[in-house]
Amino acid sequence: MAAPVLLEVDARGVATVTLNRPELGNAYDADLLTALIEGLVRLEGDPAVRALVIRGAGRHFQAGADINWLARAAEYPPEEAFVASMATTRAMQLLNEFSKPTMAVVRGACFGGGCGIVCCVDVALATPDAIFGLTEVRVGVAPTPISTHMVHAMGLRHTRRYALTGERFDAAEACRIGLVHEVVAPEAIEQRVADVLDAVFLSAPGAIAATKRSFLAANGLTLDARAMAMLAHESWTQRNSAEGREGTAAFREKRRPAWYVPPLPQDA
Repeated sequence: MAAPVLLEVDARGVATVTLNRPELGNAYDADLLTALIEGLVRLEGDPAVRALVIRGAGRHFQAGADINWLARAAEYPPEEAFVASMATTRAMQLLNEFSKPTMAVVRGACFGGGCGIVCCVDVALATPDAIFGLTEVRVGVAPTPISTHMVHAMGLRHTRRYALTGERFDAAEACRIGLVHEVVAPEAIEQRVADVLDAVFLSAPGAIAATKRSFLAANGLTLDARAMAMLAHESWTQRNSAEGREGTAAFREKRRPAWYVPPLPQDA
């Protein structure tokens, strides 16, 4: 079985983290989250690493949670369900607080937790084919592990719309609302990645780390254990609710969820 996350560090000190479940749009499950957490901890502690680039294998960046895993997790006992939600929360926080510059290169689908990853990096680039969505509410769950990061990346106003409606939006809209920094043509994006990395290497590593640490702390983005536990608790409580079970079932069965109310007929 292929590893769910691939790590590579080149001679210059650029770490590439590749989410590696292309057959499922790199949707995350417990194994992927564990591998991502372990990889981020390892790379954080490696003095040779100067920057981190996160990508998705295949055509898509990251399609959110694996719906089959969500269905299984909805049956977990409370302690195990909390651990699963805490893994998502911790992975996002480790990426958010990673002391070296981080970059996401987004192609194709970027839903749910994929948007959370993008919110947590320092530089986000997307190709025009990228499609985004904070779609958790559509399957009856709440995006609490990424809620803080969404608000700080996109602002409360845009988060209110997209996190509450689950609407999909394109790369141009993602750029307009601040989720990504630039939309770059597919044939030019690798050069743009190289340009940004070259700018990083012109900057002093210690100064970068101090700068990042200061603005995260000043803006309340270094969550303590209590805050992380609260976010994880809210996440698993909703995921294990009747709505969470119905939403997951509806998605798997390709039908409208029970709470959907169709439009009223228009007057003739």
